[in-house]
Amino acid sequence: MHPNPAFRKTGRDRNVAFARDRGFGTLAVNGDAAPLLSHIPFVLSEDGATAELHLVRSNPITAACKTALPATLAVQGPDSYVSPDWYGIDDQVPTWNYVAVHLRGRLERQPQDSLRPMLDRLSAAFEDRLAPKPAWLADKMPADALDRMLRMIVPFVLHVDGIDSTWKLGQNKDDAVRLRAADAVERDGIGHEPAQLAATMRTPPEG
Repeated sequence: MHPNPAFRKTGRDRNVAFARDRGFGTLAVNGDAAPLLSHIPFVLSEDGATAELHLVRSNPITAACKTALPATLAVQGPDSYVSPDWYGIDDQVPTWNYVAVHLRGRLERQPQDSLRPMLDRLSAAFEDRLAPKPAWLADKMPADALDRMLRMIVPFVLHVDGIDSTWKLGQNKDDAVRLRAADAVERDGIGHEPAQLAATMRTPPEG
């Protein structure tokens, strides 16, 4: 997380809503030689206390998680390079604006019979956004294919003990300067979802 407190004032409710809406992140646990990372979809509870997820059996994190492990789920939002020229003032340097939320806690393997309900909740969380398209259901799969898939993956829950975030949006600049940069990010930004980042820069969260 960025050390500047100007970028770390966003309240828990906003961070939880952001992470729930994204529903995809990078799970990290300690490994023997290096951190173990896995890019995963997840379902975060309304109160942000638990994140449900699954991993394939061959994933190194699955093998490492024989008992509950400390873990972090990093959820990345929009980001973009910001040129010093975009501020319209002197003495600036290149930077990168971004939004990121980290869910910290304990990763715990769940009973295998909890997998199917978890997968139904996961698919529903995203299928419901596609309305009026009829929601995809696991029952649409042939039973033998579904059984094979279920044997290949393992359910987990991340018990969230803390949430950290960085919303680096130019809040440390005067409003006019930040808005000029937002316009340039929308027009020429280099990164992921620069238009969304520009919109967030125009109305940065205050808590």
